[in-house]
Amino acid sequence: MKRIIKWVFIIIILGLFVWFEIAYWSSTNDCDRKTAPTNPMKAIVYCDYGLANLKLADIEKPVPTDEQILVKVHAASINPYDWHFIEGTPYVMRAMGVGLRKPKSTRLGVDFAGTVEAVGKNVTEFKPGDEVFGGKTGALAQYICPRAAGSVALRPSGVSVEQAAALNIAGITALQAVRDKGKVQSGQKVLINGASGGVGTFAVQIAKSFGADVTGVCSTRNLEMVQSLGADHVIDYTKDDFTKGAERYDVLIDNVGNRSLSECRSVLTPNGIYVLIGGGGANDQGFLGPLAKALDAMVYSKFVKQQMGMMMANSNQKDLALLADLVESGKMKPVIDKTYQLADVPEAIRYLEAGHARGKVIVTVE
Repeated sequence: MKRIIKWVFIIIILGLFVWFEIAYWSSTNDCDRKTAPTNPMKAIVYCDYGLANLKLADIEKPVPTDEQILVKVHAASINPYDWHFIEGTPYVMRAMGVGLRKPKSTRLGVDFAGTVEAVGKNVTEFKPGDEVFGGKTGALAQYICPRAAGSVALRPSGVSVEQAAALNIAGITALQAVRDKGKVQSGQKVLINGASGGVGTFAVQIAKSFGADVTGVCSTRNLEMVQSLGADHVIDYTKDDFTKGAERYDVLIDNVGNRSLSECRSVLTPNGIYVLIGGGGANDQGFLGPLAKALDAMVYSKFVKQQMGMMMANSNQKDLALLADLVESGKMKPVIDKTYQLADVPEAIRYLEAGHARGKVIVTVE
């Protein structure tokens, strides 16, 4: 019996090895099928993993299906989400369908704001000329075709194109982290680790709008900016360690993931909630990246009273509209750090990867 089990194990291992080799070397994308576009537009593409492989190229202008709208993009924004795909990290992403040897999808970007130029025959929510914003893969381009019933909403006149382009990923992540995962209530104490980044700047403002007492953790140069967003207290991580303080928080929203779960738990109230959003820079993702800590948190939470876990945002029209209303009413303002042209996206990604962006990095599209 032991001999049979041994050979079964060997066969399984060999089978997995053969499968991996076939899947790896057969990994392909649109770049392997080179045809000149008949109706070209400019877009950022990457045929292989790595920032050095990003380029501005002519590709075929999309045509909306019956359920889609054609949007002329005026502005887009960059997120850590984008460099995860550029680098193919954490590496488990490649095995989960992103592409083993090279990216399956060669398009980049998600957040956008622009003008509707055409609509599919089944679309009733939008019409040509509407100003819209939202999320759609491939947003770093002159045109995109999101589903009308997907992550797209009307842009209010009081919200600029650049502000709207900043909202989708970072804004919705912050909103759902505070409202849904953190369940923040008026009077609660909320700590936001990484308060000066894209998600953090939104989270500070949203938590304040919920009536929370907000503490933001950031570097020295960002203290005044985070305070200006409404933070009641700020902690300079270059001088103080928030895990060593005496204060206890009802909710900890962690955009950095640079402290252990036990350290984070130590600053929570007995029924506190820990929400992990991100973690690590572009060069320290490894095989699992922040997913490793998320798995640890799932196990950890089984043995402690506090709720500890990671969240993934769900982009939807209702929350997009809510964020736009907050901006238009003056209750929230997107913090825009730098603005780049479409041709300068590699430089924009490089700046974001360095980990020192204040708020959002915007890309304007001509």
